[in-house]
Amino acid sequence: MRKTNEPVAAAGGTRTMAAVVQERYGAEPEAVLHTARLARPGIGPGEVLVRVHASSVDRGTWHLMAGLPYAVRPVSGLRGPRLPNPGRNVAGVVEAVGSDVTGFAPGDEVYGTAAAAFAEYVAARPDRIAPKPTGLTFEEAATVPVSALTALQAVRDKGKVREGQQVLITGAAGGVGTFAVQLAHAFGARVTAVASTPKLDAVRALGADHVIDYTREDFLAGPRRYDAVIDIAGNRGLRDLRRALAPRGRLVITGGETNGRWLGGTDRQLRAQMLSPFIGQHLGTFISSEHADGLRDLTKLIDAGTLSPVVDRVYSLTETAAAVRHLLDGHVTGKLALALPAE
Repeated sequence: MRKTNEPVAAAGGTRTMAAVVQERYGAEPEAVLHTARLARPGIGPGEVLVRVHASSVDRGTWHLMAGLPYAVRPVSGLRGPRLPNPGRNVAGVVEAVGSDVTGFAPGDEVYGTAAAAFAEYVAARPDRIAPKPTGLTFEEAATVPVSALTALQAVRDKGKVREGQQVLITGAAGGVGTFAVQLAHAFGARVTAVASTPKLDAVRALGADHVIDYTREDFLAGPRRYDAVIDIAGNRGLRDLRRALAPRGRLVITGGETNGRWLGGTDRQLRAQMLSPFIGQHLGTFISSEHADGLRDLTKLIDAGTLSPVVDRVYSLTETAAAVRHLLDGHVTGKLALALPAE
């Protein structure tokens, strides 16, 4: 029997599609990601078939690709990848809908998340896609779902950022960070953004009131105390982060990874949650939720001109490994998109 991620030949009338394929885990994208022809996915009564026009990569792409930390493997596959490829973000056009689906019809332009999204077609759940913002290209829209949903939940839901607050955002020039800066600014906060020298102007243009070059100064060393710290890429200890927080401030650990193969930095998040009930400050983390309600909230902000994706570069589907490599090199400002070929 053919495995679900095994390439198929375009023969015998089988309808195929171009897709990225990964047969084994590996930390080097060039070694494990390649393109092939696969059978197009079928859909069940409660699913939507989307013709993918664009996708994007994020840090989660690498985790699913590498199978690291090991804690992800119960979801991604214990011995090897459960899915044909590690793509999650999608923007495209509805090709067909299942018999139980309402609210979507063929021809609708949508965006959201779906499994194995590095492919010309994906089967998506209706509760994880939404109408695409009209002012965005497919490439722009495809950079939004995972990163912007994470930023929205970190800033609005967990950080409870509101007007007049002082907010510190680490990793401000990254995929999640560029959305987080805009959101905190839109909610009326005074935003201090942490980034490297070449990226300071970019985060300032997104609405940061103050920028700190972490390559030249310790962003936690000053006297300022913050009502909320959105820690996306800091990797600093809890004691240091707490010193930067106001007595009733909120720390939201959204990222910040280590090379640990078992926990990958999540031990810091666990310690924060264990300590939080015993102090005045609120320390926590969360697992981002992918849902249509959040996408619709983002669409409103995008259509109002309050939020916009920062696209560093657009790659083709056959350049997916190169896109992941660019992400790992750490020189990206904002997001990397993948454009899929038109039929």
